[in-house]
Amino acid sequence: MKRLGKWLAARKAIEIVEEGGVRVLQIGGNAIQSAMRLDAPDRIELDYVRAMMVFLLFRPGPREVLMVGLGGGSMARFIHQRMPQTRVTVVEINPGVVTAARRYFHFPEEDARLEIVVGDGAEVVPQRPASCDVLVVDGFVNGSPAKDLCTRSFYDSAFAALRPGGVMVANFMSDDKRIETYCGRIEESFGRNPTLLLAEEEDNVIAFALRGGPHRIPWAELKGRARAAQRLFDLPLEECLADLRRRNSHTAQFLTL
Repeated sequence: MKRLGKWLAARKAIEIVEEGGVRVLQIGGNAIQSAMRLDAPDRIELDYVRAMMVFLLFRPGPREVLMVGLGGGSMARFIHQRMPQTRVTVVEINPGVVTAARRYFHFPEEDARLEIVVGDGAEVVPQRPASCDVLVVDGFVNGSPAKDLCTRSFYDSAFAALRPGGVMVANFMSDDKRIETYCGRIEESFGRNPTLLLAEEEDNVIAFALRGGPHRIPWAELKGRARAAQRLFDLPLEECLADLRRRNSHTAQFLTL
């Protein structure tokens, strides 16, 4: 194992480690916050980040993506590079994380399609009503979702931040005993149950919540969108369809949202 750097920022230890050709970001502990394979830096390395990209099955071709939590920036960088019609805004509470992403994870400087806001997502999201087609919530503190990003008030703000037909994507740890509580709050704010997906390595559960739109989508349409994502972005989203069937209400023809 090779340590490239370690420092304190916003009272959190930030450490960059390389092992087996993979560079990882750790914040405040040993949990991996982001990873980049050195011989394929533009690929999404972590399974849970690939699972979060399943938003493309529910909201293809978004014009605006708002993200809470940067990490090494792999998801934001991927969207910025591979989806030229999409603008990305990332809210990150710790300026040291932004520094690490740029120094060690090839994260680009801001431009007309990429904005970094250093601030608290729980405060910034309510200030941006009807501003995005996709809202990604991935802010963690000591291995658990930040409490202020899991409240009924925040989910109300998340709903308001989305345009009609938009989708919120929220990352949780699969062993978090509060997932049911969080999903109940999401249902209260969005008026429907979130759609759940277990990431490949089974450490993360991703919740998708739609603002309006259909209450069911044909499996054939989801499969077509997954194949388009494979063709356009080299994302293997079709393999996620089986777990969507296992965890959510559905019929032979439709996924219920």
